[in-house]
Amino acid sequence: MNRREFFTGNAEIAPKTGVSLPRTQTGLTPYGGPWTLSEVKHLLRRTVFGATKTDCDYFIGQGRSAAVAELLTIPASVPSPPLYVSTTYNDPNVPFGQTWINAPYDAQANGGRRTSLRGWWISQLLSGERSIRERMVLFWHNHFSTEIAGIFDARYCYNHNILLRQYALGNFKDLTRAVTLDPAMLRYLNGYLNTATAPDENYGRELQELFTVGKDANGLPYYNEDDVQAAARVLTGYRITGTTATSYFDATRHDTADKIFSAYYNNTVIIGRTGTAGQDELEDLLTMIFSKQEVALNICRRLYRHFVYYTIDAAAETDVIQPLAAIFRNNNYDILPVLDALLNSEHFFDMANRGALIKSPIDFCVSTCRDFDVAFPTASTLSEQYALWSRVHTQSSGMGQAIGDPPDVAGWPAYYSAPMYHELWINASTLPLRNTFVDRMLLFGYTSGSSTIKIDFVQYVGTLQSPADPELLVQEVLDRHYCFDTSQNLKDYLKSILLSGQAQNYYWTQAWDDYVNNPGDPTYYMIVESRLRSMFQYVMKLAEYQLS
Repeated sequence: MNRREFFTGNAEIAPKTGVSLPRTQTGLTPYGGPWTLSEVKHLLRRTVFGATKTDCDYFIGQGRSAAVAELLTIPASVPSPPLYVSTTYNDPNVPFGQTWINAPYDAQANGGRRTSLRGWWISQLLSGERSIRERMVLFWHNHFSTEIAGIFDARYCYNHNILLRQYALGNFKDLTRAVTLDPAMLRYLNGYLNTATAPDENYGRELQELFTVGKDANGLPYYNEDDVQAAARVLTGYRITGTTATSYFDATRHDTADKIFSAYYNNTVIIGRTGTAGQDELEDLLTMIFSKQEVALNICRRLYRHFVYYTIDAAAETDVIQPLAAIFRNNNYDILPVLDALLNSEHFFDMANRGALIKSPIDFCVSTCRDFDVAFPTASTLSEQYALWSRVHTQSSGMGQAIGDPPDVAGWPAYYSAPMYHELWINASTLPLRNTFVDRMLLFGYTSGSSTIKIDFVQYVGTLQSPADPELLVQEVLDRHYCFDTSQNLKDYLKSILLSGQAQNYYWTQAWDDYVNNPGDPTYYMIVESRLRSMFQYVMKLAEYQLS
């Protein structure tokens, strides 16, 4: 298996005959196979962040259908908002440790607010919620891509995040309407500057090209430039009230003439309106766009690439994408039925789709912390808590994925840029940074004030089933942290690390038992700690650890 085949989970399965064989022959029939740690890990790694031992043990007992149903249940409550924790500027409107989301804009405080928002967002991913909500917020953040740095006002950015949470598994048409009118998007794509006398085409273009109908198989848009200009005219007149961070419609800035669209949209004419009725044109625009079947196909392909696999061959298009798109349209563009069908399907659990994606930097950093139950500071040390959440953000950003700040309106290239897609996450710069992150988390961690986040792998091993047996310990570590079984040579090598080069298993068993029976003895602790650290360093630097 070559490097590309390994990273894609796609070993050659047939002789080269010049005929392109489908990767899989499975579709949306509900999965009826075994329900073991392997299947649970796969489901959790694609729907939440990581697959903790606690969550795996819990969901094995639930069964596939119940597990998917629980993961697709969005909590009704909104997380507590981010707090102002800057120590470099005293915000006159927001005391330290209080939320800033409804406070007046303050240019000097805004930087600290944006930093706290990014750290707070990371904390939501780390929270351990048994729900797909955080994964969907990240998915929609990439789809309706905005940049905190570009929007600038932290209040707009927070409200946008809450909007994505509100519609995480809701109606896509409703979400599209809400995003269109959202101050963050109006600011990011200049919608608030769009007037009858100076139409701005940014959002009218991206609404069609990226957010809804997409492009054809050759990468060409279905719409034409006249459609972009007509959509921009429909969207004239929307403004932002800075004091309340809300949007409103200004009829005096709206283009009241009729808007004529191309043959792709059946030469639809949206009748121009005056006064407050001008904002009704948005509904006409969305109705016209959502009448095109390409909308459902585009969104289902994006969901597929995020949750299943990055390449969509003819078989996947026929057996998965098109049936999902039909479910989407038949359910009036509700997202929940689509994901319910996909995550319960035999195709999702197909062996060809397990371990077939490279973890994104956010997934890599957050899942590492969650899988090893890394303890973060509590609210009693608020500055340190936020600082260490921010350290996770900084590490992920250095690896190529800064949450809150995709590179542009198209989102992160790994989700759309053919033919490499997810392989773009790994290069000569980012792979060493991934290795450095796990090394540091295993050695001394990251520190802020008196608090440190670090993998306590000795304690972690103590939670496993057979920590005193080196062969069973190695097998369980690989089972929990890799997506598929490995060679016996690797298992033997990892066991040799635990045995410190000796031949008999009791060299590890005795060392572990001495530590367990004398937990306060530093010598016994150092012996097991050094061997376990070497083993985990090796495990976490291999290619298998990069896969989800």
